[in-house]
Amino acid sequence: MATSNPTVFLLTVNGQIEGANFPEYDNLYCKYCFVYGNDWAPTSGLEEGITQIASKSVQSSHKLIWNFPLETTFKSTNPSGWPRLVVSVYGPDMFGNDVVRGYGATHIPITPGQHTRTISMFVPAPTWRLQKFMSWLTGRRPEYTDPKVVAQGEGREVTRVCSQGFVTVSFHIMTKDMKKLGYDTGPSGPANAQSFTSGLSTEEQ
Repeated sequence: MATSNPTVFLLTVNGQIEGANFPEYDNLYCKYCFVYGNDWAPTSGLEEGITQIASKSVQSSHKLIWNFPLETTFKSTNPSGWPRLVVSVYGPDMFGNDVVRGYGATHIPITPGQHTRTISMFVPAPTWRLQKFMSWLTGRRPEYTDPKVVAQGEGREVTRVCSQGFVTVSFHIMTKDMKKLGYDTGPSGPANAQSFTSGLSTEEQ
């Protein structure tokens, strides 16, 4: 039977982009996208999206609340290129133009179940005096033409960045047929899960 000899495994990601903490900014929204390897393909759900604009409130301790849903399923033949979630936060500057307030990325958790991740956000920093002056004068910062570069290590180390804010994301992870293909990410095999995680970090960082 085909079900007893699977050729791919499935990763289902549900959850939400809960909110953010940007002490210096308000009225922000968040864009997200998934970045994954060549052996991966989405089978359902959305690969990217954009939240509503959120404003700070006293009730939420001055945090920005989006509670924006995430729902997608991937199939793959091997864990190389395990998906990452890339988030980009934008908001108005003093002239009313939308400018980037932070970029960040996190691996989708490999272990089935509930997970929460707090993503440290950063922005590219001006690298020479005229850029710094223009950034100060206009309130605009350097931006990436493609936010997916945040999840790619190649070339990113030459970019100077400044830390700025946090985004909180919750995940509910389900997998299918991973054990049948020889991959154990459950708590019953901590050694295997550890080596799997190490492989991800060395390969993707």
